[in-house]
Amino acid sequence: MLQTEINKALEILKNGGLILYPTDTVWGIGCDATNPEAVAKVYALKRREDSKSLIILLDSENKLQSYVSEVPDVAYDLIAYAEKPLTIIYSGAKNLASNLINQEDGSIAIRIPKHQFCQQLIQRFRKPIVSTSANISGEPTAATFAELSETIKTGVDFVVDWEQELTEKKQASTIMKLEADGKFKFIRK
Repeated sequence: MLQTEINKALEILKNGGLILYPTDTVWGIGCDATNPEAVAKVYALKRREDSKSLIILLDSENKLQSYVSEVPDVAYDLIAYAEKPLTIIYSGAKNLASNLINQEDGSIAIRIPKHQFCQQLIQRFRKPIVSTSANISGEPTAATFAELSETIKTGVDFVVDWEQELTEKKQASTIMKLEADGKFKFIRK
């Protein structure tokens, strides 16, 4: 079943569509992070200003250098030792849809999920995918699939049928901004 769901999600991602999928944190709206038209659809569905950038997921810290100009050495330690899901905002984003990159400072938020579905999907897709909370901007973030709004469920091209039954309430990731010199600050704990 897992492979069937991954295959369906891959087809949608490759065709510029949106998926609703489980992550290591809350349910996410996802698309190809290198496709500006797909990214625009995410902003439209969330009714979110495109000046607010979105998070992307990678399957391995080894791929960071493909999407960030300069990865501070401490980033690898932070990722390795994080006990909870950690999103790091890096300066110098590259090779991504331009409407995904923070327009003010050129940064991008990246998380490497320790989650079976996400890992396999990203490995097979071979590109980063967008992961933004599955809610309308300004509304509360749903902690379970059951709490997701119909607007979100019907606004995507494919809803992954994996972990929908889970009732454990998941939380959003910790977010920290990491500068090229290794200095960092927490945005959300």
